[in-house]
Amino acid sequence: MTIQLAPPPRKAPGRRTAPSRRMARFDLKGVPYLLVSPYYLLFAIFGVFPLGYTLWVSLHDWELAGDTEFTGLANYGELITDESFWNAVVNTLGMFVVATVPQIVLALLLANALNKRLRGRLLLRLGVLLPLVTSVVAVAVVFSQLYSRDYGLFNWILSWFGVDPITWQNEKWSSWIAISTMIDWRWTGYNAIILLAAMQTIPRDLYEAAAIDGASARTQFWRITVPMLRPTIVFVVFISTIGGLTLFAEPVMFEGNPMMTGGTTGQYQTVAMFIVKSAFRDFEMGYAAAAAWLLFVLILLGTMINYWFTRRIGGAK
Repeated sequence: MTIQLAPPPRKAPGRRTAPSRRMARFDLKGVPYLLVSPYYLLFAIFGVFPLGYTLWVSLHDWELAGDTEFTGLANYGELITDESFWNAVVNTLGMFVVATVPQIVLALLLANALNKRLRGRLLLRLGVLLPLVTSVVAVAVVFSQLYSRDYGLFNWILSWFGVDPITWQNEKWSSWIAISTMIDWRWTGYNAIILLAAMQTIPRDLYEAAAIDGASARTQFWRITVPMLRPTIVFVVFISTIGGLTLFAEPVMFEGNPMMTGGTTGQYQTVAMFIVKSAFRDFEMGYAAAAAWLLFVLILLGTMINYWFTRRIGGAK
């Protein structure tokens, strides 16, 4: 006679011990915060702290090597009445408009062209990114030669139409155009690739249905492509706004000297150049910090205005 032992009792399915339940809860709620924490820690160290410290410096008469004195909002009051600062603001806004509007339009058209069935599409798409990897110094040297008064390509082309040679650095409007073309040449391809990636997510069924209804390619572009690209266009406009209002490298290289004056009369001095000049040429750190905070406010206002405008693309309310 054999005796069979009963198997050990099994735990009821779905029941966990207290430690396992805590680990599961941590896995669901705590791990996501743990994974994103490195970014926020770095942002707090290299982003939030410099912002707060710059605000503190802007409230002082702070020299680069000297005593500091708390002055409250005196630096901001002086900036508001500083003609040089407002000249830099006007230059920044002017070059931003002259460069950004054609840049977004050209990027949109270029992305639409690259989205077609073309031979060598991969090479063409890689080619539009070549200006982005080019050194700013190299770009400035080439464009300075192109805009040279005596031997520049653009003055040579204008001479065909009987136009006298233009000294591009001497006038406000001409220097804005020269610097804006440098910016557009460098960043149009980058924005086009972003828009192209968004275009490829648009369902082809929409275009096929529109073609069956008799919609032309132009109608499809304005009625389907542009409205579907609205979030991406908003992102591109935001990035272009931040980059345009913090413009620094191109006008500095175009000037060709480290004085940060933006020409003899400040005709293309940007706010970023004004900040660097105040801090490291005039040694007024508090004044430069106040200008940096006003630039931050200017970027916020510009971003809000562009967001309001781009949200209405394609009939958005």
